[in-house]
Amino acid sequence: MRALPLLRTLAGLLTAAFAAGPALAENLTLKASHQFPGGKGDVRDEMVQMIARDVAKANVGLDIKVFPGSSLVKATEQWKAMLSGQIDMTSFPLDYASGFHPQFGATLMPGLVKNHAHAERINNSPFMKDIKDVIEKGGVHVLADAWLAGAFGAKDKCIRQPTDASGLKVRSAGATFAQMWAGAGASIVSVPSNEVYNALQQGVAQATDTSTSSFVSFRLYEQLKCVTAPGDNALWFMYEPVLISKRTWDKLNDAQKKALTTASKKAEDYFKSESKKMDDEMVNVFRKNKAEVITLTPAEADAWRSVAQKTSYKEFADKVPGGKDLIEKALSVK
Repeated sequence: MRALPLLRTLAGLLTAAFAAGPALAENLTLKASHQFPGGKGDVRDEMVQMIARDVAKANVGLDIKVFPGSSLVKATEQWKAMLSGQIDMTSFPLDYASGFHPQFGATLMPGLVKNHAHAERINNSPFMKDIKDVIEKGGVHVLADAWLAGAFGAKDKCIRQPTDASGLKVRSAGATFAQMWAGAGASIVSVPSNEVYNALQQGVAQATDTSTSSFVSFRLYEQLKCVTAPGDNALWFMYEPVLISKRTWDKLNDAQKKALTTASKKAEDYFKSESKKMDDEMVNVFRKNKAEVITLTPAEADAWRSVAQKTSYKEFADKVPGGKDLIEKALSVK
């Protein structure tokens, strides 16, 4: 008879354990990796950190551990790492994955985006719907949009006209810009943005294009004599969204998806409010460090776009599936 209460107790414990099982299984820790400096004011890192903090506060059994500064995965390997399951999330220059999906090259195409207001219109256009369709089919989901303006910088002179690039060793952020630089007579150096400082310091590169945020966070003002800032006639804009692998996204329950989506929207709004400030900060930092700062006139920007049309645009239209249609859709956004 004494065995009966003991059996009932054991049965109750087993029932409680099975009941708790699904709830415990929903507690997930995600790995978020990116190449940008952590804790140093880089807005892209702060976007990811904001998402991690807000998701933790939501108390939905989801934590995000952030690995900045390429501390877990190399800069250009983040897309592959998401697909393999090595990481779950990233803040990522989408053009870095153009080797997987060449259509992504359109998100760093010279002269397609002219300023921040234009970037907003581009982001809500059929052009970006097509890009996001490719992202989803590639096994990745967009959490937050981010368009960064960029600039040119050189060690020994200012770059205004295409002729200024002739003979220079230029580090370019992506293939489409590299084609334009080459069309202007430059030779191309291929390194990710977190290695540009050393390339300039060692003379491997004499000039570079990258985002205004990277010009500051990677301290390129210590190596460059002159920077060509975006102004109203920017040539350089790059799409650098916060992404999550669809495999991870599909593991989340509804409450976790809602918390992550809400946190990501807040981070996206934060980025939009900060994006123009990044350009202004770059100008101020370079001037404080005695570097010259210039902007392109409409005629100078058109001269560069003329080179891009004969090189980057043509190459993309000829070789990328659907490339001509993507370029036309982007150019139709006024």
